[in-house]
Amino acid sequence: MSFESMMTDKVDLLKLDGTELPGLKASVQKNKIHLFGNSVLIEPGDLMIRKASNGAEETYEVINPVFHEQFGGIPANYEIEVKKLGIPEAKQHIQSITYNVSGAGARVNHQSVDNSVNTTVLDSTVEGGLSTIREEIERSGLPKAEIEAALEVVDELKQQFEAGKPRKSIVSALIGALPSIAGITKAAGAIMAAL
Repeated sequence: MSFESMMTDKVDLLKLDGTELPGLKASVQKNKIHLFGNSVLIEPGDLMIRKASNGAEETYEVINPVFHEQFGGIPANYEIEVKKLGIPEAKQHIQSITYNVSGAGARVNHQSVDNSVNTTVLDSTVEGGLSTIREEIERSGLPKAEIEAALEVVDELKQQFEAGKPRKSIVSALIGALPSIAGITKAAGAIMAAL
């Protein structure tokens, strides 16, 4: 009988960093799990999830993984001291959600209602540039319809910056839609440089 044939259980290894190694052959006992091979690094705090053929699932926390080098006809193996976790403990250990959030005033609400008010502050260069552009448009002497259209572009630019890191191509297109006035061109250049 080979040592490999004694490994009748299948376990999934869930590392602390979130890496999952499924389908490892093992032998699961009361407070120990035996695993042959040296291709996997098992560390305290890792989880081992046993999936039985009847659909049951058991989760074990690694307490003390002892690695034995190959000796004679016995292959390299782990003798892992484990603690069986109950369902609430297992869910707490396994539930690891990573949220990547960016942008001005960005936040995450998980199973809660957000009644807060989101206030963002524009970069002083951008805010000053938009203010200068608005002033230049208002005193430009352009027809009323063109002034209103240009001010809508300024409002859209402001919204782009308030929403988070705006795309350079969108900001560039909006700035290109503004009237060609020296003060506007200079302020637009400062805004583009701030991106």
